[in-house]
Amino acid sequence: MGRPPWGGARPTGRHPGWPARTRALRVPAGVVELRPVRLRDGAAWSRTRLRDEEHLAPWEPTLPGPWSERNALAEWPARWSALRSMGRSGQALPFTLLVDGEFAGQVVIGNVVREPLLSAYVGYWVGAHVGGGGAATAGVALAVDHCFSRVGLHRIEATVRPENARSLRVLAKLGFREEGLLRRYLEVDGDWRDHLVLAVTEEDVLPDGLVARLLRAGRAERA
Repeated sequence: MGRPPWGGARPTGRHPGWPARTRALRVPAGVVELRPVRLRDGAAWSRTRLRDEEHLAPWEPTLPGPWSERNALAEWPARWSALRSMGRSGQALPFTLLVDGEFAGQVVIGNVVREPLLSAYVGYWVGAHVGGGGAATAGVALAVDHCFSRVGLHRIEATVRPENARSLRVLAKLGFREEGLLRRYLEVDGDWRDHLVLAVTEEDVLPDGLVARLLRAGRAERA
């Protein structure tokens, strides 16, 4: 862990740490790893999100149009293109989360800000079929460790509705600290909702990282 060989400064003409595929972790849900989003993820993305509307919709931003239209297969190419563009420009690290080699969700490091802040946020979702099996926790740990090593960031934030107990458990297992309450922060599920802001910094996880924390706690094994 620690700063990459260029000392945290962004090398001219490239986005440090992207594209990337992470190592794999075994958790009760299966073998978890992250890789960049791909155009061919569309069918599995749409199928998972249409099936799991009840599981996902209460925690996601309110957008125009019904869930069935926003998550149709035809919507994926534009979403993928936007994510790929943000990855190439250094604004984001858009990962697909795989469980046993199959699409199971996404982890996106977004709003990447380079010097002097070296910060970003993490957003994530997983399908109901792997919920509760440690997949989200492993995916976030892999992404954050990558950010604090190869990407050279210093701080990762997450914002979560206070009612979202499952997501708060994910962050608590990884040592994210609660830093405050954002009033009427984001329109979610039809209304403007309060969100807790949580964060972790490089100093909080060095020298071993979040993956090592999961391994020591018996929550994951190297695959």
